[in-house]
Amino acid sequence: AKIELSNRKETRIDLPFITTTDDGPLDLEEKLTRAKFESLTSDLIERTVGPTEQALEDADYGKSDIDEVILVGGSTRMPQVQDEVEEMTGQEPKKNVNPDEAVALGAAIQGGILSGDVDDIVLLDVTPLSLGVEVKGGLFERLIEKNTTIPTEESKIFTTAADNQTQVQIRVFQGEREIANENELLGEFALTGIPPAPAGTPQIEVSFNIDENGIVNVSAEDKGSGNEENITIEGGAGLSDEQIEEMQQEAEEHAEEDQQRRERIEARNEAESTIQRAETLLEENEDEVDEELVEEIKAEIDDVQDILENEDADTEDYEEATESLAEALQEIGKQMYQDQAAEGAAGAGAAGGAAGAGGMGGMGGAGPGGAAGTGGAAGQGEEDVDADFEDVQEDDDEESSS
Repeated sequence: AKIELSNRKETRIDLPFITTTDDGPLDLEEKLTRAKFESLTSDLIERTVGPTEQALEDADYGKSDIDEVILVGGSTRMPQVQDEVEEMTGQEPKKNVNPDEAVALGAAIQGGILSGDVDDIVLLDVTPLSLGVEVKGGLFERLIEKNTTIPTEESKIFTTAADNQTQVQIRVFQGEREIANENELLGEFALTGIPPAPAGTPQIEVSFNIDENGIVNVSAEDKGSGNEENITIEGGAGLSDEQIEEMQQEAEEHAEEDQQRRERIEARNEAESTIQRAETLLEENEDEVDEELVEEIKAEIDDVQDILENEDADTEDYEEATESLAEALQEIGKQMYQDQAAEGAAGAGAAGGAAGAGGMGGMGGAGPGGAAGTGGAAGQGEEDVDADFEDVQEDDDEESSS
């Protein structure tokens, strides 16, 4: 009936002897119109719209970017399907390909490529879900985004989350959720032998490599010691198309919630990192910072720690406390540069006096000399601060605490 209704407005269904009663066998004789059939299948057609729109979004394509639409599968002969495709894409689908043979033809070509008999055609496969590792706070850090063409290779630098940490656990996940444990765990391994160092100092490069057969190789190397460990994952997580689609739908449904959780965890991580940075600055510059500023910074550190101990603290609480501490830390640099400027001005004045320049000339000599000293110190300081700032920013962008 479905085949006939692709070319006719109405058809007749005749099914003899579908059952038997005391009165004898019963036959089914029923008329079915195309309109009635389309009303019965409309929900199935609608289910294809979402994946199609998602495919366009993932490829960063709009309707105007589509050159041709080819229909595959016998059901695409249904006028209802063709009308829906035309409405979605804005163009009439091509009908010069046999929809029943298209899949078999593609499979034959792929077989020829794998066997080496076909060498003038390249068929590209992609990763259905993102691949990455778990980092500090249980976040999922993506290294390979979904729909990346394979074979592919990506790497990223990570670091330690605690002082004197000599081992990190590398947990490999596949999925689209922002929280690692909400995704599919593919495997895990430990990288040991990391030399003890302050948190954030070690450079640990994690590399993902996916070959043409979909086999995933993950390695982690400590740049300082050269120690390296790896794991091989064959066949991904072995997820079916239905499971992959379900995981993608879950990610979409929880996208807003996951993003809020991620922002809160990242804000907490930043608060902890700022405390570590503050304690290091105080320790390294103890003699250059006056006692009043030291006490102010310690009070700010205590405030941030109180927020970290508060389980009900939200993203805004973490950010406000961290910002307040960061502003206090800026006073350390400001105070040190002011001291340097004062020393430079005093030195220039003494040199001017020794040269015998008196009166206005002496003051004039001291003035420019002081200005030059101040400018030189400030310029030198600004250059150093900018360089440090860029490095820290780059590390913050590229490094996530494991």
